[in-house]
Amino acid sequence: MTNDEIKTFLQQAIDENPVMLFMKGTPDQPACGFSMRSSAALNALGVKYAALDILPDPRIREELSAISNWPTIPQLFVNGKLVGGCDIMLEMYESGELAGLLGVEQPEDEPEAPLQEAPQSGPLGLENRLG
Repeated sequence: MTNDEIKTFLQQAIDENPVMLFMKGTPDQPACGFSMRSSAALNALGVKYAALDILPDPRIREELSAISNWPTIPQLFVNGKLVGGCDIMLEMYESGELAGLLGVEQPEDEPEAPLQEAPQSGPLGLENRLG
């Protein structure tokens, strides 16, 4: 795959998925704590989302950052627009703003962003959790 093909693929993933999370690893097997907390927040909200592991090819991260103008991973896009990374997502989760943006109810029994154990490695590829 060329860099342009990767960039096109990433842009299509952003455009075609109302909620798109680029992360290290997968939601079921996150490969870093930031990605783990980000996917856990989305899971706690019960929102359907697509996720892409950026680890298989360093060009994925490079081309994604060129699209988003955001240097860190994870990156959350909602309706084609960058929301931000882990810190922003967790602040929005705790305030209820993320639930509002996603059109879901904020869990009342979880005032803080959820945590889960992070496995050390995960499968590669796009995981579409929309279906």
